Amino acid sequence: MALIHRATIRPTKAELLADWVPARPWGEPDLALVGAYRFDDPDGEVGLETHVLSTADGHLLQVPLTYRGAPLEGAEQFLVCTMEHSVLGRRWIYDATGDPVYAGVLASVLLAGVDQAEEFVEGADAPREPTVRVTASGSRSGDIPTTFDLSVSSDGSTTVMDLSGALRIVVCRRLVRRATAADHRNTLTGTWSGLESPVLLAYVA
Repeated sequence: MALIHRATIRPTKAELLADWVPARPWGEPDLALVGAYRFDDPDGEVGLETHVLSTADGHLLQVPLTYRGAPLEGAEQFLVCTMEHSVLGRRWIYDATGDPVYAGVLASVLLAGVDQAEEFVEGADAPREPTVRVTASGSRSGDIPTTFDLSVSSDGSTTVMDLSGALRIVVCRRLVRRATAADHRNTLTGTWSGLESPVLLAYVA
């Protein structure tokens, strides 16, 4: 379960994305938020949220982020910014592809079909509908690494996460509206308002 606090944050998510994304190999300027989806950290410590963005040229980008209450040791190259949260205090925001918690959770999603998190706004009695709905392709089909060294590489369209050579996960950064999940095994696809068919978000290489 993801608890959404009624809080003031600085910078806002739109501001930090607009500042950080254009400098990435796959990034572009002039961004607009399309929607987002979340996963649960089993330990309840790290926020896991992925944003889908549109660009002025009509492209779609995917940006997974992790939110932490303290710096992640050895992950300086993946730090996006720090954020001041009126409820939680200072938060360290990371490119999630370099965060081992996100890597482990995404592996569980792809291999074991773990569902996205339900989103509860603080004070609400029922979950809200996420702006992006995601679906994993099937049931468990391989071992999920519990400890691993994470290495990451990006190009103009994807980021590859290598979990100690035991598992390679491809995160699609530039989304293709008609990319078919049938070309890959163990996939994650997403839908949102106005989309004709599911979009490929990530897969096991």
